[in-house]
Amino acid sequence: MPSQEDVVAALAGIMGPDGRTPLAQSGALGGVVVREDRVFVSLEVEAARAADAEPLRAAVERAVAGLPGVGKAFVTLTSQSAGGSTRKAGPAPQPHAHDHGHGHSHGGHSHVPAAPGPKAQAARTAQGIPGVKTIIAVASGKGGVGKSTTSANLALALRNLGQRVAVLDADIYGPSMPRLFGLKQKPEVIEGKTMRPLEAFGLKIMSIGFLVEEETPMIWRGPMVMSAITQMLREVAWGDVDVMIVDMPPGTGDAQLTMAQSVPLAGSVIVSTPQDLALIDARRGIAMFRRTEVPILGIVENMSTFVCPHCGTRTDIFSHGGAQHEAERLGVPYLGEVPLALPIRETSDAGRPIVVADPQGPHAQAYMEIARRLMATLQGSRSRPAPRIVTE
Repeated sequence: MPSQEDVVAALAGIMGPDGRTPLAQSGALGGVVVREDRVFVSLEVEAARAADAEPLRAAVERAVAGLPGVGKAFVTLTSQSAGGSTRKAGPAPQPHAHDHGHGHSHGGHSHVPAAPGPKAQAARTAQGIPGVKTIIAVASGKGGVGKSTTSANLALALRNLGQRVAVLDADIYGPSMPRLFGLKQKPEVIEGKTMRPLEAFGLKIMSIGFLVEEETPMIWRGPMVMSAITQMLREVAWGDVDVMIVDMPPGTGDAQLTMAQSVPLAGSVIVSTPQDLALIDARRGIAMFRRTEVPILGIVENMSTFVCPHCGTRTDIFSHGGAQHEAERLGVPYLGEVPLALPIRETSDAGRPIVVADPQGPHAQAYMEIARRLMATLQGSRSRPAPRIVTE
């Protein structure tokens, strides 16, 4: 009898609904159940694309049926309805004994068990934040790639484009916004537990760094992290905001899942250096957001190249063009690049990000171009309900 791991491994060469992402990383693999010599697989697709997904269903069925020890394979297409319940996206499967030893989907009653398989599944529809129109997560697969600096300057660039912008520093373990914006005071508490966000350069800003001392270590377990993020989302008087930039902690842990599940994200922006080691982790971040059905709005290549201020010689310290190549490979927008430059570091440490300190300079203009491309990507899109989070 094959194991669930054997079944997933057999699907490694099959691409998901977009034709580019491996099925296991695409978010379309809903569940796998193995019962004696029978294997049940559910594929989650948009209901409107159910007919187009039939070749995918058939390919999965063939791959599973070909495993040693599999007597019958049953593969179904399901979709998430607007109300959050799961429904069939295509004909309900009815097992038949075929000469080649696997089942097929036909009309009629379904004999496939409704058990969720090896994954615990929870459906939740999130409510938006009152007054906040669009929420964008800025994330990275690893630390040290300039994600927070990018978040701060991107927020200022969006402000320069006429947007009312807020910044939520969700990097619980390493909050950077107090230093980046030169803020040291604590938020005012109004109306019981509600806090008023601090303001700097026309932005509304909230960070756990406003509530604890700068050198205090955040030794928190997952539930505490999730509670803190939820409080900063829900118990802050944000007012009217066109775009909220959320500076996420690096990685793919509790904070990312909390954000994906708690609010209707318009999408995520991935920040990476062009170095191969950073891109490996960026891929994990992209796969995580895809798994939680959060759109990838684009990739930013930070520390893209270095130009010596004395001799003008260009040196690609972390390589160059890797993030753009990755965006093209994964089929996601490439938003632009930012160089490795001393003025960006100096102005960030001084609490006056480069978009404020030198708005007409080349480095600020790089952020402005990224903001323009991001706004173009957002045109015509709207926030989606929070997805169904799947926990292994």
